Amino acid sequence: MNYSLHRKFALSTCYTIFFIITFCLSSLVYAQSKNEKEKLQQKKSKIEKEIKYTNKLLEETKKNKKLSLNRLVILNNKISKRQELISTIGTELQGIDSQIELNSLSIKRSSQELKDLKDEYAKMIYYAYKNRNYYNRIIFVFASKSFNQAFQRIKYFQQYSSYRKTQAKLIQSAQQQLNSKISILNDQKKQKLSLLQTHEREKIQLSTEKEEQNQSIKQLSQKERKLLSTLRENEKAARQLQAAIQNLIAEEIRKSNVKAKKTGKKTSPTTLTYTHDEIALSNTFSANKGRLPWPSEKGIISSSYGEHNHPVLKGIKTKNNGINITTNAGAHARAIFEGTVTSILSIPNFNHVVILKHGEFLTVYSNLSEVYVKKGEKVSTKQALGVVNTDNDTSKTELHFEIWKGKTTQDPAQWISR
Repeated sequence: MNYSLHRKFALSTCYTIFFIITFCLSSLVYAQSKNEKEKLQQKKSKIEKEIKYTNKLLEETKKNKKLSLNRLVILNNKISKRQELISTIGTELQGIDSQIELNSLSIKRSSQELKDLKDEYAKMIYYAYKNRNYYNRIIFVFASKSFNQAFQRIKYFQQYSSYRKTQAKLIQSAQQQLNSKISILNDQKKQKLSLLQTHEREKIQLSTEKEEQNQSIKQLSQKERKLLSTLRENEKAARQLQAAIQNLIAEEIRKSNVKAKKTGKKTSPTTLTYTHDEIALSNTFSANKGRLPWPSEKGIISSSYGEHNHPVLKGIKTKNNGINITTNAGAHARAIFEGTVTSILSIPNFNHVVILKHGEFLTVYSNLSEVYVKKGEKVSTKQALGVVNTDNDTSKTELHFEIWKGKTTQDPAQWISR
């Protein structure tokens, strides 16, 4: 009889440990899946806001009845964001499917464990019923051959009573856990249904936008000559801006060499010599790569860094030394880092251009209709530099932005926050 009780105690202890481990593992898995789910929801929310803002920009272009390349570029951006949103929702659905599958298996195991506990408890109750006579227990104790045996038999009845209570608590705990898992599973199924409906709506919207995209490309293709003319003008403006920046760098090198000679330092006709303060500023600028603020408070990247296929003209490639940011009318260009206004230029197609110096780095803000700063002025991070120009013909408000490190252009998208 003692062996049977010890076996039951061992079984009870195993169940207790098992439930603790199961609970801890379930909590850990739930916490991880919850964290991943929150990240996906944050990403989805961010994309939805970007789509909403892109819609606003599209509405501004539609005020002008003429179809423009700018409208197509914004629409392309919107389609890209919509595809990203659909992909994110798909990932979220996969996550929920995995959670539902794991939860279903867990419920199945918990149900079996609960059944085992109840069966064990039923056997125990039956045994207690058969041996319920209090008088028999006293006889069993007094029939002991020694005091030690009598003590062990009294201890046995106490432990058996305690075991029954423990078993009842385990059953109650297991039932609560099972109910909780079933509730979570039902919530997950509701979330899945809601997400599936959203997923289908977004796919329908994407199909509509792609149709609009195709129609826009078809209409713009009929204006090939005008598009080519505009492209050549933009390329000419880009070359003029690049030449102006290179001249500015050459002048900076000349000035630094003059200063270096006065102090007895070595000079180079191709390399800038920096002061300790400039080096410190450069290091701080570099340390903030990927975290620098946008050069406009709001906007979308309508043209990225590097060489790309023209959105309409087949076989034509365009090159961008920076990025173009389409923003809303009246938006301000702002400094992405503290520095000094080293030059203010006027270039056809780029209007006013403000160039800031941050040690060995230059940041270039082009296509401003109005400038708020002066050459030589020190500026702070996010300080307004001027108003981004809005094209009356296309209703396009676009900031051209570049970053240079010495004589080399950088991809601004890698430097500003995402």
